[in-house]
Amino acid sequence: MRDRATELSTMLPSLSSGSLKQSPLCLDYQATTPCAAEVVKAMAAYWSEDWGNASSRQHRSGLKAAAAVSLAREQLACHLRVTPQRVIFTSGATEANNLALVGHARARAEQRGAPGHLITLVTEHHAVLDPLRQLQKEGFRLTELQPRADGLLRPEQLAEAFENDTLLVSVMVANNETGVIQPLAELSELCRKRDVVLHSDAAQAFGHVHLDADALGLDLVSISGHKLYGPKGIGALVVRPEVPIKPLQWGGGQEQGLRPGTLPVPLIVGLAKAVELAMEDITSRQDKLCTLRNQLWDGLRERLPDLILNGSLEHRLPHNLNITIPGVRGSNLHQQLRPLIACSSGSACSQGAPSHVLMALGRTSAEAEASIRLSLGRNTSSEEITQAVESISNVVTDLRAR
Repeated sequence: MRDRATELSTMLPSLSSGSLKQSPLCLDYQATTPCAAEVVKAMAAYWSEDWGNASSRQHRSGLKAAAAVSLAREQLACHLRVTPQRVIFTSGATEANNLALVGHARARAEQRGAPGHLITLVTEHHAVLDPLRQLQKEGFRLTELQPRADGLLRPEQLAEAFENDTLLVSVMVANNETGVIQPLAELSELCRKRDVVLHSDAAQAFGHVHLDADALGLDLVSISGHKLYGPKGIGALVVRPEVPIKPLQWGGGQEQGLRPGTLPVPLIVGLAKAVELAMEDITSRQDKLCTLRNQLWDGLRERLPDLILNGSLEHRLPHNLNITIPGVRGSNLHQQLRPLIACSSGSACSQGAPSHVLMALGRTSAEAEASIRLSLGRNTSSEEITQAVESISNVVTDLRAR
């Protein structure tokens, strides 16, 4: 074990950008984002100087940590347009999804004396699908709706899927692979009429598009810090007060008893700062990235006219482009692109398998493997887009000529 640890420690310097001849152009900002310098600065004091436990309020150190958490909660709530009491800090959107879905379903089953019916989309992230499928094993019935070819769920599909004991619907704000934004206001109206709770995984959307949980009629919302230039390991679940949730773990009274454990004060402060920064430039960033995304799409189509766009272009995150490239093998495509462009073949959480999202939109397994998700970041430039168009076009042309 010690030898292996030594081997790994020697590998890390060789992977740093300074030791590589050239770092690939990064177009994989939906997998994660770099922590903004302002975020790192905001967290700094809480690692070593103001290192108190926010639950230890008998002395100055703990009180200062508690105050930092309270302020961060208020800042986050303000940007979500909810009350601070509705914000429950978690380790990220995956934990928030589990707490929302499993916690609420079990609470309702306890109230009713029996499991009920759940609805979601087959194109959801596995952080939603897997908890719901676990609930199936516990006796709940699950309907996974098929979206249209453009990735959008028609409201009438949801209306037809309701059953007498439907308890919960989960539809993400924006898909993590295609960037398609769902018509949540229309879907929530249908849920309201039937007194059904609506959960939405907003990890890919919050901080990138305007999100008003109450205006959209969302009862439960999951967010994550590392998708919006904040730290990894922190997120939140936003809960409407009247929505019951059973905790998934025990051991303390933190976060209203729903998420026990010592609060990671530096990460919470970092999340709040990242959200503040995101809201400051959200409109200008949307405009810039939409322009660059369209430059990328138009440039690629001009060089490779047979490209297939995955998902609606109109109802889409401004920084996302997901395309299928006919006439090439996926493994060869990604191998050739790897030293040139950091991009993704799908969700960063399910590498190695053909995208279930793209296959749900009608792609074959081979087509799904020959697809790439290109996601732009705050500092992406027009020159980098030109470089990406050139690199992708050259690789595809070369592979097709073999």
